[in-house]
Amino acid sequence: MGRFTVCGMNIGQAARHAGISAKRVRHYEEIGLIPRAARTGSNYRSYSDTDVSTLHFIQRARSLGFSIEDIRALVGLWRNRRRPSREVKRLVERHAAELQARIAELGAMLASLQHLALHCHGDDRPECPILEGLEQESPGTQARGACHN
Repeated sequence: MGRFTVCGMNIGQAARHAGISAKRVRHYEEIGLIPRAARTGSNYRSYSDTDVSTLHFIQRARSLGFSIEDIRALVGLWRNRRRPSREVKRLVERHAAELQARIAELGAMLASLQHLALHCHGDDRPECPILEGLEQESPGTQARGACHN
């Protein structure tokens, strides 16, 4: 049986309340992240307060960088009032560790770029330490022109 509500919100209203676009709401329905919306007699989508709460929850999780699959798991845990909190904590700690690794990678990238920029005169000379630095091979890569059978 459908979730038809007389006072439901249309897709634009639901999207606005959740802080996302109507296109994103449709996408979440298509991928099964949220259930298909109830339909009015004239076949318009109709969203309940519960639907909007779910959309807002998803938007907040996205703003924290969770993947769609992690969000799917979080929504399931959120809806399951008998869930063990350790599952939620495990998922969040894993995501935090992934973010920490990305931050370290970005820090290394930033340091390399700042080093290259520091050594560039930025004038009319053709010599460019930045381009020369980009041309250098990273440790662990094989020399150019080397053939291996």
